[in-house]
Amino acid sequence: MPEGTHEFEYHLDKQFFVNMESTDIHDADLDVKLTVTHKHDIYNLAFHVTGTVTLICDRCLDDLIQPIDTTYEIAVKFGDDYSETDDMLVIPDNDPTLNVSYMIYDTASLAIPIKHVHPMGKCNRAMSALLRKHRAVKTGDDDDAELTDRLIEEMDTMDSADDTEAPTDPRWDGLKGLKIGNNEEN
Repeated sequence: MPEGTHEFEYHLDKQFFVNMESTDIHDADLDVKLTVTHKHDIYNLAFHVTGTVTLICDRCLDDLIQPIDTTYEIAVKFGDDYSETDDMLVIPDNDPTLNVSYMIYDTASLAIPIKHVHPMGKCNRAMSALLRKHRAVKTGDDDDAELTDRLIEEMDTMDSADDTEAPTDPRWDGLKGLKIGNNEEN
């Protein structure tokens, strides 16, 4: 590749993640812009991945659309042996090609949160009812059971159109009047 800046664009869909044997990502609509800057035997690769992926909600098992907007940069150079650090990849001189699909896959995968759950109030109501009915373990502690039931009820009844400030726990309301400062009295 001649010295200078070169740009490449890729579109990733479901098939890309099937080929990468991803079990979490069920569908995708991602655009990848790769900018390669070649200068003095070093190739600086800058990936910018944007779009959405479809996951399965851990709570209700419905589709969950997760937006992705992330970047990743790494420098690549040729050397005697393969080696890698956080910001430099050295590939052997006798291997003149670099498959960037794994870098793109890792970049997209690392942008996905560990917990795949809908925002509160957006989960499938029927599944939430089943969750309440078939709770994993009944501890015998009525307080825990009541709290779990109350939390699930709140999750079910939250109005998705209500974007006002969420209600606070009255036990914490007393702390709102406290001031933090060096010489201030509470």
